[in-house]
Amino acid sequence: MRSAGALHRLLDVLPVFDGDERVTSRFTLVPGSDFGVDALAALDRSGARLLTWDDARSRAHDLVLTASPKGAIRVLSGPRVLLPHGAGFNKAIAEEGSPRLPSGLDPHFLLVDGQPWAALHALAHGDQLDRLAEYCPPAAARATVVGDPTLDRLLASLSHRDDYRAALGTGERRLIVLTSTWGRESLLTRRPELPAALARVLPHDAYQLALVLHPNEHSRLGAYDLSRHLTPALRAGVVLAEPYEEWAALLVACDAVVTDHGSTALYAAALGRPVVGAYDGGDELIPGTPMAALLEQAPRLTDPAGLEEALRAAAAQEVRKCADAAFDLPGESLPRLRAELYRLLGLRPRPAPVRPRALPAPRRPPVPNGPAAFAVRTRVTGRRIAVERFPADTTLPAHHLAAEFPYAGPRETQSAAVLWRRSRPAAADAPHTSAWTAGGWTARMLDDAPYCGTAAAVLTPERCLLRHRSAGTFRLRVEPHRSGGRIVRADPAAVVTAVHSWLATRPEPAPPVTLVCDVGPFSVRAVLEPADDADLDHEL
Repeated sequence: MRSAGALHRLLDVLPVFDGDERVTSRFTLVPGSDFGVDALAALDRSGARLLTWDDARSRAHDLVLTASPKGAIRVLSGPRVLLPHGAGFNKAIAEEGSPRLPSGLDPHFLLVDGQPWAALHALAHGDQLDRLAEYCPPAAARATVVGDPTLDRLLASLSHRDDYRAALGTGERRLIVLTSTWGRESLLTRRPELPAALARVLPHDAYQLALVLHPNEHSRLGAYDLSRHLTPALRAGVVLAEPYEEWAALLVACDAVVTDHGSTALYAAALGRPVVGAYDGGDELIPGTPMAALLEQAPRLTDPAGLEEALRAAAAQEVRKCADAAFDLPGESLPRLRAELYRLLGLRPRPAPVRPRALPAPRRPPVPNGPAAFAVRTRVTGRRIAVERFPADTTLPAHHLAAEFPYAGPRETQSAAVLWRRSRPAAADAPHTSAWTAGGWTARMLDDAPYCGTAAAVLTPERCLLRHRSAGTFRLRVEPHRSGGRIVRADPAAVVTAVHSWLATRPEPAPPVTLVCDVGPFSVRAVLEPADDADLDHEL
């Protein structure tokens, strides 16, 4: 392996040896890559065993697997296998190898003294074999089409889509994934402000944004600088995917993709997800490739405000045909690879069938993923309230500011018209505890924050204590929305902001009152009732 991305491809392939105690795997870092440090960290997280490069060179191996043709992998003894790396050969890097040729087709990387160093060149599509025969005939003679193991993991994970969306806290929002490759022409390099800019103009209760970066970008910057550079986007609620497995789970979970010229979008297209282009052109994308065809038909995003229109246009496109030009034999890659690899090992495979592993669910963030303060727009029509929330630093006009305690900053807390906090039980093993009651905390907030008109404690997903400065104190019940056999819940904090706006038009409400709140893509009923002791004494 030379990079974390290459390692991840190897890990997707190794299940071909599951259940076979005769096979022992060891990894080594091929020197010469700028992205090797993260490969070692990723290997450590996987629990696999590492050989030093010197040890690897001095030993005899029964089989050598690599997902990159670069570097000194050819000096290792034993049959060498070059595995698929990415969704085909769509990019050429000017500083590497032969001009306008991707490394996977380049004789500069594939041949030694005119002969292929790999005993097997595994490819994902027959067109790739044709292109290899055109550019490097000796390597094509040892190539075969097996399909794509990473795509097969995505396909095997489709039934887990609801689990992934639950882990992300997506709900009924549309999950839009931005994908960026690495290098000078990538989305992150050319339009680093785009994730945060989109978050500022999309209603938070209708859309969720996520960012998938090439592993090389994670390696180039490191986790600390990467999160620092992306702070505006992360604070606005954008989810940053981990470079192994989680990015793929996000593609399964998402509703659409915004992409540069990186081939990650072809995996989304293979799942039928609409694709919007955000590539500004350049020299890296190779004309006539599946990725070039995908971007040619995809609507292009030039301005953050145009995303919703671009998504509507993308939904009318048939993207699977572009993916079909990149991936052959869906669902068959591991059985085909197993047959080829055991042939090279001179062993008979174990009789148990080999299957791709479903992707694990994305990790849950330790604190709520989303803005701590919102600029809120509402429209009150009788007892119906439509509410839209945006990150507080949006440039869009808004009616009031709502902030979550204790995550919002002091400035936002002091100037918010609505303050809320969520009930979080104390640690079960804490011997000494001290907690606000809902009644005590809401009263304290109105005392401490002079601009606050409503303070609310979210007690459960369906129940809040709401204290209004002039109208009084109420229990707020938020009824779930039921549709098509599913139960859908709105964020109670969004409903609180809607009720705050309604109370401004009804200074003396006579509870119980039933309201309808339009939150994102659906509506919920909210019932305002007199608060009782159980509401007031609820521990936060």
